[in-house]
Amino acid sequence: MSGPAPAARAEVRTRPEDPPEVDVAHAGRVKHPLRWIASAVLLVLVAQLAHMLATNPNLEWGVVGSYFDAQIIGSGLLTTLELTVIAMAVGIVGGLLLAVGRRSENPLPRAVCAAYVWFFRGTPVLVQLIFWYNLSALLPRLSLGIPFGPSLIGGSTNAIISPLLAATLGLGLNEAAYMAEIVRGGLLAVDPGQIEAAEALGMGRARTLRRIVVPQAMRFIIPPTGSQVISMVKATSLVSVIALSDLLYTAQTIYNRTFQTIPLLVVVVLWYLVITSVLYVGQFFLERHYARGATRHAPQGFLDALLLRRRPFPQSGPTPTPELPS
Repeated sequence: MSGPAPAARAEVRTRPEDPPEVDVAHAGRVKHPLRWIASAVLLVLVAQLAHMLATNPNLEWGVVGSYFDAQIIGSGLLTTLELTVIAMAVGIVGGLLLAVGRRSENPLPRAVCAAYVWFFRGTPVLVQLIFWYNLSALLPRLSLGIPFGPSLIGGSTNAIISPLLAATLGLGLNEAAYMAEIVRGGLLAVDPGQIEAAEALGMGRARTLRRIVVPQAMRFIIPPTGSQVISMVKATSLVSVIALSDLLYTAQTIYNRTFQTIPLLVVVVLWYLVITSVLYVGQFFLERHYARGATRHAPQGFLDALLLRRRPFPQSGPTPTPELPS
C-alpha cells in the first residue's frame, strides 16, 4: 500500500494538534471559603456596632435629637457653609490663575507661582490659620499706598483681620495651591493637537484656553475638585482654634457648659454627614454633565458613583480563529 502524498504529509505535520476535550459534566462554581469567613466576621462586627449605638446610654439619643435642629447649632452650621463657599471660591479662582501662571512662557510668573504652590502646600493649614489670626504681632498696622512711598489708607490689623477673614485667608489661600495642581493636571490632560488646531484657525492664546482647553479639561478637573470641596467642609472645623463660631466651635461652647460632650459631637458628625452626602450627589451630576461625549469618564449610576465603581465596558465576542486551509 502506498503512503500519503507528500503534500498531505506536510499538511499533517503543520496542522496544530486538536485541544484535548474537557469534561464539563461535573463542573461547578469555584468555592471561596475565605470570602464567607470574612463576610461572617464583618457581619458580626457590624451587628455589634449597631447594638452598641442602639443600647449605649452614654450616647443620649434624646439629647442628640433636641440639639440636632437647635437654633444655635443652625447658626454654627450656616457659618460653616458660608466659610466653605467663600474659601472654595478663593481657592478655585486663585488656583486657575496659578495654573495659568505656571504654564506661562515668562519665567518670572512661572517661578513665582511655583514658589507659592511650594510654600502653601508645604505648611500645615492649621499653622496658616493661626498665623493669619495673629498677623498683628508681625504687622500692627496694615496700609495701602504707593510702593516705598506714603500710604493712602490704613488701619489697625486687629480691626481689619477678623476671625472670619483670617479663616478665609488661611483656608482659601491654602486651597488655591492645591487647586492650582488640579487645574494644571487637567490642562495637561488635553490633547496638544487641540491647541495646534486652534492656532491653525487663527485663535489667540487666551481664546484657545477659554473656548478649547478649559471645557475639555473640566472632565478631569471636576472629580478632584468635588473631593476638595468635601475636604474643605471638614477642614472648616479647624477654625475652632481661632474662636470662629462654626459648627464644631458652637457644639464645644455648649458641651463645655452642659458636659454633654458625646451627644453634641454626635450632632456635629451627623450634620457633616448630611452636608457631604448632598455634595456627593452634586458631584455626581456635575461629572455626568462634563463627561458628555466621553462615556468612559461618566458615572454610570448613582449607586456606582457612591461606591466608586464603574460598569464594565461592553465587550465584543471572541475573535474567531481562522481555519487552516485544507
